[in-house]
Amino acid sequence: MRPLEVILAILLALRCLEPALYPRRRRLAAVLEGAALTALVLHLVSEGFRWQMIPLYLLTLALVGWGLARPNGSPQRRWPVGKTLGGLLLVALAVLLPVLLPVPRLPAPTGPYAVGTLTLDLTDLSRGDPYAPNPASPRRLMVQVWYPAEPQAGAALAPWAEQMEFIGPALGDFFDLPGFIFAHVRYARTHAYTDAPPAETAAPMPLILFSHGWNGVRFQNTYQMEELASHGYVVAAVEHTYGAMTTVFSDGSVAGHNPAGLPFDLPEAEYRVASNRLVTQWAQDLAFVLDTLASLDAEDAGGLLAGRLDLARVGVMGHSTGGGAAVEFCAADARCRAGLTMDAYLTPVTPAVIEQGALPQPFLWMRSQAWSVQGNKELADALYANMPGPTAAFTIQGTAHFDFTDLPMFTPLAPAIGLKGPLAGSRVLRIVNDYTLAFFGQALLGQPSPLLAGPSADYPEVVFIERGSTPIP
Repeated sequence: MRPLEVILAILLALRCLEPALYPRRRRLAAVLEGAALTALVLHLVSEGFRWQMIPLYLLTLALVGWGLARPNGSPQRRWPVGKTLGGLLLVALAVLLPVLLPVPRLPAPTGPYAVGTLTLDLTDLSRGDPYAPNPASPRRLMVQVWYPAEPQAGAALAPWAEQMEFIGPALGDFFDLPGFIFAHVRYARTHAYTDAPPAETAAPMPLILFSHGWNGVRFQNTYQMEELASHGYVVAAVEHTYGAMTTVFSDGSVAGHNPAGLPFDLPEAEYRVASNRLVTQWAQDLAFVLDTLASLDAEDAGGLLAGRLDLARVGVMGHSTGGGAAVEFCAADARCRAGLTMDAYLTPVTPAVIEQGALPQPFLWMRSQAWSVQGNKELADALYANMPGPTAAFTIQGTAHFDFTDLPMFTPLAPAIGLKGPLAGSRVLRIVNDYTLAFFGQALLGQPSPLLAGPSADYPEVVFIERGSTPIP
């Protein structure tokens, strides 16, 4: 709950207790009622209305109205204990909704830099889009970039998601819930500043590309993007149009999710062909974004990123289907110098890549404990065994597939509804961020990390997977 929401709940609880503790102090009751009404107004003005707070709103108005209706000179009699407990129970029940569906809060990044973010609306005129209503129309993408920044005084923090009138209903569809359920997410703020001036770093910054999962969004791993940016990386997250939950372009046009990209109802052989078509397209998206950023770095003299990218140190990472896209891209494009995947979905990856282990780059494979897709583990083990380059893989005990994303921060009920594993969400994000920084620091910056050498006493939840019979070096 937000600060004024907490204050309002406390004042209401005190007002319920007051008649039992101080039955003859009518002025104290009036003070508490006035304070609760003031807190409610301030909350609505500064924090904003959200539907989960309606029971607390109604309880506040009821208590204030009841107090105003009483004659000023009417003495209070001591309330029975049952009435006091009943009032406290009402307050507790009214608090449940805002507690169970809080405004999400991301962990603060730990690096020395503040973080800026910008959004790009890009069109690839060289490709059509087979999933668009008009397959001949050029492929269009939204890309969000996070980078080390020096925000000006008074700069506002960026929202977790813009255009919540579209994102909210899409989140509802994802969870099979009404769209209004997530309207409050519009209040979620990140730790990044929109279009902030970039930090004056001593050298160009390594670039990391990110590919989200099927039915994901570009900002689904904001905690991870901000952590990398705070440590001196530029991170560009591609939103794969029609494979994303929904995509809202800068002109307000919307591209919804097209399930034909991964047609799960097809026979296995046909599904593999269709899914490979999708992942190949997503790998092409990554290549196009990298081309565009390289052009902006070289040619856009007035741009925020001009001359700031170290294109000799490019990493790629992805979650789920995006992990498969990262593998596909790194197998085909030598500009990928390091790859990191989180529960990579490898069924769509070109079979020759799996069979030949065609990934010479350093790779880190993170896996959750609970996620299982038929045949995927076998493909992951085969690719891991066949890779010639330096690689490491581990499972995080107590985690599920979406633990790698921001989504578990949406509700403390996440473990009960299968959105995450039993391991505390803050702990999972710390593990993911620390190993992400360790890997890219070692692979791109030449900074060896003991975290990648094997089990760590600091992270007993991380269980390394051996490649064949040889422990990971």
